[in-house]
Amino acid sequence: LVQLVESGGGSVQAGGTLRLSCAVSGYNYRRNCIGWFRQAPGKEREGVAAINSVVLISYADSVKGRFTISQDNAKNTVYLQMTSLKPEDTAMYYCAADLVGGRCLGGNYNYWGQGTQVTVSS
Repeated sequence: LVQLVESGGGSVQAGGTLRLSCAVSGYNYRRNCIGWFRQAPGKEREGVAAINSVVLISYADSVKGRFTISQDNAKNTVYLQMTSLKPEDTAMYYCAADLVGGRCLGGNYNYWGQGTQVTVSS
C-alpha cells in the first residue's frame, strides 16, 4: 500500500516560515519524481516544486528564491521549506509520487497525499 502523508501546515503571518513534510511509504520514490502541489479555493492546482532521483530540482516562478525542496532518503521523507510567505501562498498543499505523464513539476502523478493546509495572513 502506497501512502503519502503530509504534515507541517498551519497559520502564519506574512513573512513567516513553515516546513512541510511528506512521508512516503510503500513506494520507492527515488526511482521517480516527487512533486509538491497546491490548490487555493476557486483556483486550479499548481505545481510548486519537484525533485527527482538525480536530485534535479525545479520550482514554480512564484516560489523561486523562497521555497526549497529537499529529501531525506533515510527517512523516506521529502520536505518543502517555505520562507517569506505571502498571503497568496495560502492553499492546501499536496505531495505526489509516481510521475505518469508530463514533467516532474506540475505533471500527472499516480499517488497523492491528503494535503496540509497553509494559511498566510497579512
